Amino acid sequence: MLDNLPRGTICIEDIEIGMTRYLQKVVTDKDIEMFAEVSTDHNPVHLDESYAQDTIFEGRIAHGMLTAGLVSAVIGEQLPGHGTVYLGQTLKFLAPVRPGDTVTAEVEVTAIDMSKRWVTMDTRCLVDGKPVLKGEAVVLAPSRKFD
Repeated sequence: MLDNLPRGTICIEDIEIGMTRYLQKVVTDKDIEMFAEVSTDHNPVHLDESYAQDTIFEGRIAHGMLTAGLVSAVIGEQLPGHGTVYLGQTLKFLAPVRPGDTVTAEVEVTAIDMSKRWVTMDTRCLVDGKPVLKGEAVVLAPSRKFD
């Protein structure tokens, strides 16, 4: 038995199809600036309001991968939680996220392969109930048993 699993981690043995988890976060100017620093993506559509006004977005937007990172947070912190390893993620960006938007990131279990400890999940992010991102993640879930 693994006695050191973090509290809140859901092991493969306890995951069921249909399980969902979510988080909400207000995306701030500071978040966008820090993401630009860490990622080295300084595209002015994210950082320069006067530049961004002349784009199709008519104003600054958050990095798409910042939004996608919120899905990663749900997976890594809640479902399955600590010890989870990402195997793959598809993403489709549907609408921009702007500074000040409250993003709801959600994951829902759609398939489980117990023999491989793989969990497939629908992933999505919403702003004001409208989808801004959708995709699918496949992860390796933690287990109470050693292989």
